[in-house]
Amino acid sequence: MSPLLFEEETYKIIGAYMMVHKNLGSGFLESVYQEVLTKEFRKQEIPFQEQKKLELYYEGQKLNKYFKTDFLCYDSIIIELKSVSFLNKNMENQIINYLKATNKEVGLLVNFGEKSLKWKRFINTLN
Repeated sequence: MSPLLFEEETYKIIGAYMMVHKNLGSGFLESVYQEVLTKEFRKQEIPFQEQKKLELYYEGQKLNKYFKTDFLCYDSIIIELKSVSFLNKNMENQIINYLKATNKEVGLLVNFGEKSLKWKRFINTLN
């Protein structure tokens, strides 16, 4: 069995999610979780860029459009935050498309809107 891409890094990021959820619980707006996560990432020494503009590509060509990720951690992991009653397939497709269009390898989708923290890890299989 091959090792997971960015296993240690994603483990550390998920630990930060859990700490924030433990302290705040569910029910806040996404922007609150984003602000608190910046504090937690700094505290845990997780390198990140907030609201990072990422270039998009189509068939290897750079597009004029871009997208802003909630966080880009370790210069490689796209973080998409949600605070909704449940994650749906469209939200999963969103992060999958971000991975494909940016040529990044790993994405984490996290939802602070449910009673229990929910997160999913995605891999760009086109790299």
